[in-house]
Amino acid sequence: MISDFHTLSEKISQLAELAQALRSENAELRVKSTALAAENAELSQRMQQAHARVAALLEKIPAPAQDDEQDEAVA
Repeated sequence: MISDFHTLSEKISQLAELAQALRSENAELRVKSTALAAENAELSQRMQQAHARVAALLEKIPAPAQDDEQDEAVA
């Protein structure tokens, strides 16, 4: 009977250690998740800015005149 209590006590200790390890891992994962969410937001903002810059550059490029292309084809 004493050995049963000893076994039960060991299992309870192992369970407590596992629970603590899982709490620690959960806390670490929350920190990583928060950091990754912040990084994702920053990268998304940078992508939007790059898209806006490319769109602005594309607007500055003059469209080829169709008359010029036809004249070159005839010559």
